Amino acid sequence: MAAKKAYVKQIKGITFIGKTDSNHWITMDGPENFGGSDAGTRPKELILLALAGCTGSDVAVILQKKKINPAGFEMNITAEVRETHPQVFTKIDLEYVFYGEDVPKEAVERAIELSLNTYCSVTAMLKNSVEITHTYRIEKSK
Repeated sequence: MAAKKAYVKQIKGITFIGKTDSNHWITMDGPENFGGSDAGTRPKELILLALAGCTGSDVAVILQKKKINPAGFEMNITAEVRETHPQVFTKIDLEYVFYGEDVPKEAVERAIELSLNTYCSVTAMLKNSVEITHTYRIEKSK
């Protein structure tokens, strides 16, 4: 089994930097009123970005293999957070937005389905602890 490693270092207060095996640094931080410098993405926000990045990558590759190249592709992520501690996500909604004249909806639906049910490892890790829903839309132009 392959192992992955990460390294995280405190800079000051709750400002941290970290890197993983890919050797790219990222800053994580919190608001100033909580001991941070407000200089980086919140750790919990990184979960949303990881989920969207994972499934978005899958969908883009699946569509590319089908020779479907939208003029643009973006995602909107909305999450509900429990009010009591630990303040975990209780629901995450992914909205996939595709731009272009000839983007077949059947191919988009299949690519999203394959990503969320088969390929996206972040979805697989989260789906037993948080409800993940999705929608998509195809716009003619941006």
